[in-house]
Amino acid sequence: MSAQVEFTVESPAGPRTVSVTYDRRGTGEPLLLLHGIGHHWQAWEPVIPVLAAERDVVSVDLPGFGASAPLPDGCAYDLSTVVPVLGGLCAALGLDRPHVAGNSLGGLLALELGRQKLVRSVTALSPAGFWSESERRYAFGTLRAMHAAASAMPVPLIEGLSRSAAGRTALTSTIYARPARRSPEAAVAETLALRSATGFRQTLAAGRTVRVTEDITGLPVTIGWGTRDRLLLRRQGVRAKQAIPDARLIRLPGCGHVPMNDDPALVARVILDGSSR
Repeated sequence: MSAQVEFTVESPAGPRTVSVTYDRRGTGEPLLLLHGIGHHWQAWEPVIPVLAAERDVVSVDLPGFGASAPLPDGCAYDLSTVVPVLGGLCAALGLDRPHVAGNSLGGLLALELGRQKLVRSVTALSPAGFWSESERRYAFGTLRAMHAAASAMPVPLIEGLSRSAAGRTALTSTIYARPARRSPEAAVAETLALRSATGFRQTLAAGRTVRVTEDITGLPVTIGWGTRDRLLLRRQGVRAKQAIPDARLIRLPGCGHVPMNDDPALVARVILDGSSR
């Protein structure tokens, strides 16, 4: 069962209240999970049972995504705003420098949390920000097309497509290498999450100038990249290793951009190993 927490953050217009939806399970050292753009915390469902056996797992709907409210007026969807919001969330939930794992946008945020020493370790799965300009334009164009398609489809059509492997492939093959493995209910829920993501456009706009070039020192960093990632091509993992030389770069065979569904056992092991170093 998900829950909500409210806390106050500073903004250019003064203190503002932020409301975030999250799911919390398990015991052990704290582990924060951050999803990608247009997704929701349920993207982590395939790996949460394994992770929760060894960690206190907090999966978050980022502000403006899933069931979380959009950021208050005057707050931008950029790193300088969202990272302090995540810091405020951790304080509100009593998470003292948790481990963090993130996918795509969540991976970018996880790396920045590590750079600011707000976490104990970082596992970033296909993190955003290691693209060339042409690769960024390709990824953003693909994301806009996905958002437009999800917004244009009537709900009965989405539900109908979800009932067959071919339909789930049509709905989700951009982000999964094995879309037929996604359950009908999950395919519907994440398509609806994409179309209703109030922070989608502002997040894309904020990402136009993002380039990750700074090293991260003083804590373990693991970067995983799916060999069948069609959104952020796997050669970006080489750039990530060049920017963060001490990072452990892990190949995720047969996985797409959102690998948690394609190979849950492998991804769970990568996260647990990364948060045990």
